[in-house]
Amino acid sequence: MSLFPNEDILTKEIESWKGFADSLQSQEYKELFNKMLNDCYKYAIAINAKGDPFPAEPFLMSLLLLQHKIIEWLTDQVSDHQMIKVG
Repeated sequence: MSLFPNEDILTKEIESWKGFADSLQSQEYKELFNKMLNDCYKYAIAINAKGDPFPAEPFLMSLLLLQHKIIEWLTDQVSDHQMIKVG
């Protein structure tokens, strides 16, 4: 039994991706991929809420959500920068 039962499924899923991370050619990509996976802990409750024993879909959805948040932030930054140039 774990102290953090909500993280068991996510931890196992992240561990299952270890081979993929290890096979990446660049150390930079390995570190980035591992950081991206670890960022999924922010969504552990939502991932575990799906209730399937294999959470690949909610796991991947949380990764997509993180990417979407970054894209929106970058879009806002570019928009603000363009407004400053025009103004």
